[in-house]
Amino acid sequence: VQLQASGGGLVQAGGSLRLSCAASGLTFSSYAIGWFRQAPGKEREFVAAISRAGTRTNYANSVKGRFTVSRDNAKNTGYLKVNSLKPEDTAVYYCAADHTVTGATPSQRDFYEYWGQGTLVTVSS
Repeated sequence: VQLQASGGGLVQAGGSLRLSCAASGLTFSSYAIGWFRQAPGKEREFVAAISRAGTRTNYANSVKGRFTVSRDNAKNTGYLKVNSLKPEDTAVYYCAADHTVTGATPSQRDFYEYWGQGTLVTVSS
């Protein structure tokens, strides 16, 4: 199983990026996809999650209204569109996969079996 996160970069405050998570080696539609981030010196925190079929989403309060999680099961790819970026959004962003029941959008790190390598998002003020 491999999850490959990409799309990070350096962006000014207020800017946008679209992060991608390409999955292989698993039945993608059987997994919820979660996004987490880790800033320097801080613990990895939940950002967003999307259910297996993409019908339900879950967001951390800090990103609600600015970030949008989505997926394309035909392409085995998950996405995180990050808008209105702030310097405090600077972090390494990780995608993860959880083999779970239909409709679940877990926010707990321990629920996720597989993790990508992370992509760095740096927001300048």
